[in-house]
This record gives sequence, structure tokens and C-alpha cells, in this order.
Amino acid sequence: MSLFGALSIAGTGMSAEAERLSATASNVANANSAIAPGGQPYRAREVVFEAVSPDGEASGAVGMAGVKVAAVVESAAPTHRVYDPSSTFADAAGYVEMPNVNPVDEMVNMISAQHDYQANLEAFNVAKTLALRTLTI
Repeated sequence: MSLFGALSIAGTGMSAEAERLSATASNVANANSAIAPGGQPYRAREVVFEAVSPDGEASGAVGMAGVKVAAVVESAAPTHRVYDPSSTFADAAGYVEMPNVNPVDEMVNMISAQHDYQANLEAFNVAKTLALRTLTI
């Protein structure tokens, strides 16, 4: 693998993890939103990664040339109901449908994404340093 290939792979990893951090931040921000646009409760967003082959096409093979965000999907986890008859969003029984966001899980996802981003940044910096040292020879 070339040094430029290592820079590219680390860059795609950082880009994908930045998207994951954005989705997680959106989930945390909407954890207590009773109604999202469209009138339904907010559903947690999950980022799906996909390996990319050296020719730029998506592939499921191991040892590829990077990663990309294949999709940002809504979580299939069920929403939960909270009893709050005073809410304008309450149904006839006094329950409000709340998002399917678990703040603890989202914080774990955020920490994981930050660590993954840092690891990619470190790999990028090592490759950059090697490239610069090669130029000085």
C-alpha cells in the first residue's frame, strides 16, 4: 500500500466517523422531542458503513481501500409511551409517544465514534510524517 493510499483510507474513516458523530448528536438532541416533523415521534438515526474497493466501488470484501457511509437509516427499535395527560401531544388515554433514543447508548456511540475518529487521525498523521520524511531523504 502506498503512503497516499494510507492517507486516503484514514481520510475516508474520518469522514465516515464524522457522519456517525453527526447522527449521534442529532439523536441526543432529539431524545426528548415528542413530535418530529411529519407528526410522528423522532426515530433514532443509525449510520451504515460500507467498505470501498480500490476502484471506488462498494464491496463486502476484506482489505479494501476505505469506507463510506452507505446510508443513514432510522432505528427499528420501538418508541416508548409516557403518561402525560397535560401534553398537547397526548392521545385519548393520556400517553405521549416518545422517541426510541436511549441517551446512554448514544453517549457510548459518541465516545466510540470519537475514539475511532482519533485512531484514523493518528494513522493519517503517521502516514503524513512518513511521506514528509521520505521527501527529505
